[in-house]
Amino acid sequence: MKHTDTHLQQVNQHIKAKTPNGCEECLQMGSDWVHLRLCLSCGHVGCCDSSPNKHATKHFKATQHPIIRSFQPDEDWKYCYVDDAMIE
Repeated sequence: MKHTDTHLQQVNQHIKAKTPNGCEECLQMGSDWVHLRLCLSCGHVGCCDSSPNKHATKHFKATQHPIIRSFQPDEDWKYCYVDDAMIE
């Protein structure tokens, strides 16, 4: 269920992807990914939890940046790690 999230105040409305061509860490190590996620606090692009390296979640655990959005074409959703919830 989607809800309005209190962590939205930490979202940078003008965020730009640091590595628009893929997962930052996977690109550095030559690894593959399944789907990409964009950190809405800093612009980090990480791979999803279905990917072997799960860099988006690792980024959250290292930084506590709460909200990501899908970085896949034609997908428009956000997720809050802190609240473990999809958000509007």
